[in-house]
Amino acid sequence: MKLTRFTDLGLRALMRMAAEPERFYSTSDLADDFEISRDHLTKAIAALAAAGVVETRRGSGGGASLAGRPDQMRLGDIVEVLERRSALVECFEADGGSCNVTPVCRLKGMLNAAQTSFIEDLNRHTLADCALPDRAF
Repeated sequence: MKLTRFTDLGLRALMRMAAEPERFYSTSDLADDFEISRDHLTKAIAALAAAGVVETRRGSGGGASLAGRPDQMRLGDIVEVLERRSALVECFEADGGSCNVTPVCRLKGMLNAAQTSFIEDLNRHTLADCALPDRAF
């Protein structure tokens, strides 16, 4: 299964935040740490904030911080939040897509089972398991 770049960026930021969960991280600092686009990272942080994974605040000392303990945040649940906008295949889209094979397709069930197994396997791990300390950079 291939994760989107959006998910990759969100996971990188969360891995860094997990090292110091009480700290607020600016999007600019995180983007600089990973040499990634600040604009793309901002969108990922916004999605994580909307889902309650991170909390954000504006102003001096503001930024994003984990909304919970990293050892209680399951990776599969986080990936589901970040991948919500991207269906594995067209027929998994909210509107069902326009695949003309759907009425007789047996692959959809197999792909759904594989996707479920993937998320369940990731949920055996927490954000604390993959925290990236500052000294990693």
